[in-house]
Amino acid sequence: MLRWVIFILFYLFISFYGFQAIKAVTKNVWIHYVFILIALIIAGNFIVQFTVYSEGRVLNPAKSYAFGLLLAFMSFNLVLVPILLGEDILRFILGIYDKLVTKNESFYIPSRRKFVSQIALGLAAIPLSSLLYGMYRGKYRFRVLNYTLHFEDLPEAFDGYRITQISDIHSGSFDNREKIEYGVNLINKQESDAILFTGDLVNNKSSEMEPWKELFGKLSAKDGVYSVLGNHDYGDYVSWPSSEAKAENFQHLIQLQQSMGFDLLLNESRFIEKNGQRIAIVGVENWGKGGFKKAGDLKKAAQNVNANDFKILLSHDPSHWEDEVIKDDYHYHLTLSGHTHGMQFGIEIPGWIKWSPVKWRYKYWAGIYKEMGQYINVNRGFGYIGYPGRVGIWPEITVIELKKGTNNA
Repeated sequence: MLRWVIFILFYLFISFYGFQAIKAVTKNVWIHYVFILIALIIAGNFIVQFTVYSEGRVLNPAKSYAFGLLLAFMSFNLVLVPILLGEDILRFILGIYDKLVTKNESFYIPSRRKFVSQIALGLAAIPLSSLLYGMYRGKYRFRVLNYTLHFEDLPEAFDGYRITQISDIHSGSFDNREKIEYGVNLINKQESDAILFTGDLVNNKSSEMEPWKELFGKLSAKDGVYSVLGNHDYGDYVSWPSSEAKAENFQHLIQLQQSMGFDLLLNESRFIEKNGQRIAIVGVENWGKGGFKKAGDLKKAAQNVNANDFKILLSHDPSHWEDEVIKDDYHYHLTLSGHTHGMQFGIEIPGWIKWSPVKWRYKYWAGIYKEMGQYINVNRGFGYIGYPGRVGIWPEITVIELKKGTNNA
């Protein structure tokens, strides 16, 4: 209860400054009323969605949009607060100066300056419009990222082998079948030799995938579709009526993957053979630090793999690579992860800048990294969760071509 009181007081405080900026720019009372109405609707919808219709930590599209709109509106007001609050402090100081120096009997504070409010509103419009765009278009702005990685010990038969990685589908967030169908078709259009999915099929419950299983069942590649689990796939963020219900949900998710043609690796490995040579696909269950499930067992997953095999590891959380994989006795040539989503917010200009607040939580958070002669690709995710959009960090389909030899470029 206390946190709701704190939230409401904070919301009223920043909305007050938003209202002050609107009042300074226009005297039209109808615009004033519209601002107040929007503020009440956004806050009211958020409170209703997360109290009356609350299912604990379960996120559905309605709750996500309630959160997204609140985030956009609050970001607008938060930009205004330091500017207008700073102006208020200056106005107060000028009022004191006027009182003490000019000896006025009354205490007079100068009125708020219109041009300051105009500048503040212009700056506040940047995060507001960005977050609204991210919800409207950004979340389905799929892009294909192509990489070529060289390995001296890659088997000759696999020189030029292409894999497509997708991650973090989060089907419980989807709200546009046409866009998702476009994304699935775009994956198939890459015509890679294998498709590798690195976890988080759903947000919370296996039932979220039911409306989409036929569509994702169309994913196909010559050498198959392989998958692992992410932290959201275990049903850990739901208050289940019993342990049996949770176990049933988990089994249903496994069956769904099988019905879609996904070869789910639960601390297991598979071999892809070609012209008498082979590469190993090793898949671990989720392993993450910072309170996330540690079900991944690297030793068990690779028990049928030889030390000199060329190995591609599927592990949902990149912290696993940092903490265990690159230090393992086995040399894992390429690890594929996801999980971070790039926080669905950041700035990326190839060759210039690559930044997201998630970098303060994860050292390896998006793209290709190399340590100790081993590579990892952290996929930015196919879907989204929480904030129902993406700003600057777009949904990703990764295509990696394996080449034998050394890159001399």
